[in-house]
Amino acid sequence: QVQLVESGGGLVQAGGSMTLSCTRSRTILGISAMAWYRQIPGDQREWVASIATNGTTKYLESVKGRFTISRDDAKNMVFLQMNDPRLEDTRVYFCNYIDHWGKGTQVTVSS
Repeated sequence: QVQLVESGGGLVQAGGSMTLSCTRSRTILGISAMAWYRQIPGDQREWVASIATNGTTKYLESVKGRFTISRDDAKNMVFLQMNDPRLEDTRVYFCNYIDHWGKGTQVTVSS
């Protein structure tokens, strides 16, 4: 079993910045690819960004140029730097590793 723990959520002003962090308890078969998803309670979970084992990053079109995913392999951590957040970015954000999920961290963007 792999535990994922997110941190760094909370209230952020539109146009500000916030960084989410996620720590995983262990690595499986050398896989370090991770991703961030987000969700409004009751809605479908939405993929936001991912970073492959080789470091290739991909982003949801609406966050491209504003959010940056990065990783610290020595610490088994993944980050999501959120610049210029918008009201519509208000969601619960989840860290994903293979088929494991964290419990999520609430991000609320205020005007």
